[in-house]
Amino acid sequence: MNGQKPDPGLPIAVFDSGVGGLTVLHELLVSLPSEDYLYLGDTATFPYGTKSREELRGRVAEIATFLCERGAKLLIIACNSATAAARDVAAQLAAEAGIETLSVIGPEAEIAAAITTNGRVGLLATPATVAAGAYHQALEGQGRALEVTEVAAADLAPMIQRGSQFDEGVIETARSYCRPLREADVDTVILGCTHYPLVAPMLQRILGRDVRLVTAGHAVAAAAQRVLEGQGLGTPGGDEGDYRFLCTADVESFQELGTRFLQMPLGPVEHVEVPTLTA
Repeated sequence: MNGQKPDPGLPIAVFDSGVGGLTVLHELLVSLPSEDYLYLGDTATFPYGTKSREELRGRVAEIATFLCERGAKLLIIACNSATAAARDVAAQLAAEAGIETLSVIGPEAEIAAAITTNGRVGLLATPATVAAGAYHQALEGQGRALEVTEVAAADLAPMIQRGSQFDEGVIETARSYCRPLREADVDTVILGCTHYPLVAPMLQRILGRDVRLVTAGHAVAAAAQRVLEGQGLGTPGGDEGDYRFLCTADVESFQELGTRFLQMPLGPVEHVEVPTLTA
């Protein structure tokens, strides 16, 4: 940090590759209702989960710079692929503006390690997230012996983003991703993509009712509350805060899908162009 303190009146900035991060924003709105929020969905670059580490690091740098310049008191990376590949990039850029960064992987790993009974933890995530190894590393740092089974689900997030109907083809795709987790006898599964909570009932049925599903929303909201209180940046309780949306591609499709993901009224969405950074 550079020593300067953000204005407590600024919003909490949240970004994701699309609308999936709205599942995290939903929990923030419920847990910290008095705060203002600015959400950016980078729909022009969706999906992040199939991109290289280098591509993601460059794009995350551009998004973080854009949001910090727009004004924020806390930056939340509500995307597992972006967190795995480039959390350090976003954190460094935000720190230069005196802003702390939160992301999704650490809180989920902490919860999974705490609640597993048999020590067998599954991860369902995008190829980029699995390849980065960030969850494996985070779980290894939890101080107990865990057997981790990771599954790269390349098609699941795009199907959810498109709003695909839950026909037999979609269900069979989900079954194929869950099969290695069932065979490994996991009792806890991290849903390592913010899109996946939207199909949690389907995944729960396939995996079995005794398997615990871990999602990012609650953990990130709790971490955000601790940071804001610790830095004296929280907004006093009372009135509901404001929440606004930006996206980098089609506004209408973002509004349509976003309402389903947020489970609240979306309101106006502003189309923005995120400037490209030079090396």
